[in-house]
Amino acid sequence: MEEADLLIKNANELITLKGSNHPRIKEEMNNLSIIKNGSIAIKDGKIVDIGKNFRYKAKKTIDATGKTVMPGFVDPHTHIVFAGSREFELDMKLKGLSYMDILKEGGGIFYTVKKTRKATDDELLKQSKKRLDTMLSYGTTTCEAKSGYGLDTETELKILKIQKKLNEIHQVDIVSTFLGAHAIPEEYSSNEYVDVVVNEMIPKVKDFASFCDVFCEKGVFTTQQSKKILTAGKKHGLTPKIHADEIIDTGGATLAAELGAISADHLLMSSDAGLKQMAKKGVIGVLLPGTPFSLMMQKYAPARKMIKFGVPVALATDLNPNCWTENMQFIMQLACFNMKLTPAEAITAATFNAACAIGLNKTIGSIDKGKQADIVILNCPSYTFIPYHFGVNLVDVVIKKGCIV
Repeated sequence: MEEADLLIKNANELITLKGSNHPRIKEEMNNLSIIKNGSIAIKDGKIVDIGKNFRYKAKKTIDATGKTVMPGFVDPHTHIVFAGSREFELDMKLKGLSYMDILKEGGGIFYTVKKTRKATDDELLKQSKKRLDTMLSYGTTTCEAKSGYGLDTETELKILKIQKKLNEIHQVDIVSTFLGAHAIPEEYSSNEYVDVVVNEMIPKVKDFASFCDVFCEKGVFTTQQSKKILTAGKKHGLTPKIHADEIIDTGGATLAAELGAISADHLLMSSDAGLKQMAKKGVIGVLLPGTPFSLMMQKYAPARKMIKFGVPVALATDLNPNCWTENMQFIMQLACFNMKLTPAEAITAATFNAACAIGLNKTIGSIDKGKQADIVILNCPSYTFIPYHFGVNLVDVVIKKGCIV
């Protein structure tokens, strides 16, 4: 009899997402490769076997009878490190003020930037760790985290260093993105600030991030400025990501395809031509339904159209002071109810395709032999309960690298 460190057995549904290692598109997103009454054997933090009715001697066994077992959620777009909160903006939103109106009233990103610049490293670490703790309790085992609430070299670097520290001390794995081009600080013109990002920030932060992102939007960074920043990031080894076409169509989706970005995020207003270019180049569309929900917008990203075109779709929380949720289950619920994803598509988007969006699909995102044992056990008989039984935390057990956390 073979030995394992941990054995999970008798899962009502074992959602493996076994299959091809490329981002899933079209009908592939509905193929979850489910094993009924499935079991998983784990040793040294890795999955060593999956199936049913196999015999293992294990140090610890979990009986998952009546439960659903699946890969840990991967959250590929967050802003974890920031100081303060902006709950006062809710009244403004309820009165009909737009994001730009709130900015003029002293809210918005610059409020958070001021708070973050003043906060000590310890304060930022403590606040951010609490958010990660909540994410873990809701089943997220890996996330991407962006800088962007510094808007000066010193604070941007401080944020990235805190993210590095969090990755060392916390169970949730963190992949860092440099987002110095999140907004234009008041002390610069847009072109002046682009030069600061390109010539000063990127060379100093390149060793603390895997990706370079930019907010390509009307009133923020133009397509040309975004291209300049992302091209500079590529020269320093940072893979491009882009906040694209959230409020108007700026051509961000097309730019993502042109630059070979790993993902383009938001995409509420992207043109059909831009989305088709993304599909052609395999750029992952990271959709953030929590953002239009929190902004009380009527429009969501056209997920059904994107899937039809062959864009690989992922889901993320966009955790930030303007969209404060650490809960990927809630994001899947919004995706089903407001963007018409099927429950199976939402699972794929929140696990395997999300792992693809941060370049980690070879090690996480599915339950397969040799992969890292990042697993959640849900207190429900089927994955369809995630959107069906909303407003609660369905997570029963979270396993990270083979350890119950």
